Amino acid sequence: MNIQQTAEQIFKKSGITVGGNEPFDIHIYDQDIWDRIAVGDSIALGESYMDKSWDVEDLADFVFRVQKNNPRWDDISSKGLLFHWLKAKLVNLQKGKRAYDVGQAHYDIGNDLYQTMLDKRMIYTAAYWNDAQNLDEAQEAKLDLICKKLNLQKGERILDIGCGWGGFMKFAAENYGVHCVGLSVSKEQIAYGNEICKGLPVSFILEDYREYTPEQPFDHIVSIEMFEAVGHKNYRTFMEKVSQWLRDDGNFLLQTITTTNSSPLADPWLDKYIFPNGMLPDKRLIEKNIKGLLTIHQWHSLGSDYDKTLMAWWKNFESGHSSLDPEKYNETFYRMWKYYLHICAGGFRSGYLDVWQILLTKTADR
Repeated sequence: MNIQQTAEQIFKKSGITVGGNEPFDIHIYDQDIWDRIAVGDSIALGESYMDKSWDVEDLADFVFRVQKNNPRWDDISSKGLLFHWLKAKLVNLQKGKRAYDVGQAHYDIGNDLYQTMLDKRMIYTAAYWNDAQNLDEAQEAKLDLICKKLNLQKGERILDIGCGWGGFMKFAAENYGVHCVGLSVSKEQIAYGNEICKGLPVSFILEDYREYTPEQPFDHIVSIEMFEAVGHKNYRTFMEKVSQWLRDDGNFLLQTITTTNSSPLADPWLDKYIFPNGMLPDKRLIEKNIKGLLTIHQWHSLGSDYDKTLMAWWKNFESGHSSLDPEKYNETFYRMWKYYLHICAGGFRSGYLDVWQILLTKTADR
């Protein structure tokens, strides 16, 4: 059975019709895509979407319907995946200068893009929609939820590993009276963060977590969706650093995306176009790498919240795209960004992806 026949079987099982009239039906505009996918697997699938070889009106729903049926995507992948698997398995993709790749390639694209897409606080992580009516409210609710879980007290010192544009630190400093230090590998994020945090007890450091040495332990540590850039070969090192930097009765709040796929393989298209050297952990690997260092007190899933967050980001980006630089953010970029946001939303909707807030403390005998 060839790739086209296998794909059509998967579509049929998922209730998807090639050339159909439903928003989740796929339309093929270039039959050569099957040969391209046979050679280039995930990368070719995404690139063929970017160049309009195929399309779906509701891409997130399409991905959801395919993934919820757990099809054997290996059947339509090529041997090209072997290279990506071996690279992820054998090479420390986040070591040395590579640790800064994601900052330069993704977060330094341009603050104008993220100001168009994100909420007013520039929070680029899953929001908390429990009682929220809009993205601004949902992100503020998430930040406050983290502060409450950490039981922040006035005057405490907080470390934010992978601090983004400083949104959490600004919120925590303004509303809980804490002092914050943020680690980032993005120059653009730090420049923006320094501007919005003027006058607050907040500082930014452009440094990989492995190179950082604090003067004294922190009362609490937070890392909100930075762990996806750590890599499986560095999980233990990351947790050792957190344990070393945390006071004995302090809390660590880790918010991270997880996947049901236990392979260290990152999606090749996302690795190439969105998050270079990224890798999603599974719960088992997190539990394995904290052993003897940290103790988990709570798992809290925000998976359904991430679906809503991604769709809110897409709505903002779609409505604001015309105001962005048309040369920098051209039609190809538009389709690339749509593909990225929608395949991720479909992944959370199907349960293939999840995101957790994990509350931990230092293990007592350390």
